[in-house]
Amino acid sequence: MTQLQDVDTAVSVAFVVKIDDASIGAWSSCEGLGAEVVMEMREEGGNNAHVWQLPTRLKYSNIKLTRPLGADTSKIASWVSSVAQGYERKTAVIQAMRADGKVVAEWSVVDVLPVRWTGPSLNSDQPKVLTETLEIAHHGFTTR
Repeated sequence: MTQLQDVDTAVSVAFVVKIDDASIGAWSSCEGLGAEVVMEMREEGGNNAHVWQLPTRLKYSNIKLTRPLGADTSKIASWVSSVAQGYERKTAVIQAMRADGKVVAEWSVVDVLPVRWTGPSLNSDQPKVLTETLEIAHHGFTTR
C-alpha cells in the first residue's frame, strides 16, 4: 500500500520540450497528448444480436503547447519557418516537471512536425500576459 507522502502528484507542472535533443524551452500547458483506436463496425448476416467492432489503427491528436512569450520564441519561429524549405520529421521529448525540477512523467514523441504557431493578441486596452501556442503533429509516443 502506498503511503500518502509517497504519492508524487504533478502540482505546479511545467513542460520542458526537446526536439532532437535541442531544448525549445519550458511550456505552461500541454494539451492533446493522446491516442484513439479507430473502430470499424461490421454487421454479420443472420446475427442480429450485435454488431462486431474491430480495431483498425491508432489515431493521434495534435499536441498544443502554450506559454508566455520569452527568449525561446525565436527558436520556434525558426523551426516553423524552416518547414517552407522542406522538412525533416524529428523526435521530441516532453517532460512534465514539478517546480523543484523533478521529472514527474516523460513522453518520447515520434516524427514531430510543427503545423501551427499562434502568437499573442496585442491589445493595449486589455493588458495581459502575451502568450504563444505551438501545435505539432506526430506519429505516436511512448512513456519512459
